[in-house]
Amino acid sequence: MAEFRTFQIGLGFKLPSVLRNLLILNAVIWVIQQFTGTILSDLFALHPLAIINDFAFWQLFTYQFLHANFFHLFFNMFILFMFGREIELVLGKRQFLRYYLLTGIGGGFFQLIANWGTPSVILGASGAIYGILLAFGLLFPDRPVTFFFIIQLKAKTLVAIFIGISLVFGFQSELFGTNDRVAHFAHLGGAFTGFVLLRGRSIYQGIIRRIAQNQQKKRQERERQRQERIKKKRQEIDVILDRINEIGYENISEAEKDHLRRASEFLSNEEKIKS
Repeated sequence: MAEFRTFQIGLGFKLPSVLRNLLILNAVIWVIQQFTGTILSDLFALHPLAIINDFAFWQLFTYQFLHANFFHLFFNMFILFMFGREIELVLGKRQFLRYYLLTGIGGGFFQLIANWGTPSVILGASGAIYGILLAFGLLFPDRPVTFFFIIQLKAKTLVAIFIGISLVFGFQSELFGTNDRVAHFAHLGGAFTGFVLLRGRSIYQGIIRRIAQNQQKKRQERERQRQERIKKKRQEIDVILDRINEIGYENISEAEKDHLRRASEFLSNEEKIKS
């Protein structure tokens, strides 16, 4: 029976460099926000209207380093701190940073589509954080996770719950016009982008492999049918040749002569196709 160690936060280990720098960077930017008013959010938060009207595409990247308040920052960094370490150790520094940034951009893109043409303001690392959660669930699906020091769940269950909550509240917001001021589609977009980055290649290769297998089966079936036709024609020729041996070519019917000619031409053409 497989054994799993419980995963919970602790302060006794050294944080890998990218994770540490992300935590510091987000905290520093939040402090700067406190002294600059709305300047940073006006320029670097994700504004759907600015994307549409002013082509401010950099906001899809920069919005993920801004936060609305301390608790928003704390919760996102807490999740990043809990789960980011092992993911960086598995992916490596460059791949981890690339994964974090792309899931954040993916989350921003999904939220942009959901809020298309609205004057809403979107900020926070939640898209990337859901990418981190998704990665942990995929890489360590059966790892027991002690969450908030009390609740213990398997990683895949915890991730499914978080994504399920975002699905429910996200579509509730779209269908009924409720607004809880949470970017649920950024969560979903980050998780989806993470899934594509981690499993997209294997899924694509699986699809290509199945297509190739189906094509191979069709080729084999066509070849089987071809061999059946060749076998049938040869049997027909053998019957006529036996008749020729018995009574001579001059004494077989014109229909048999014509059938022998056409069958011989068929076999000749099949040999040419094969060669």
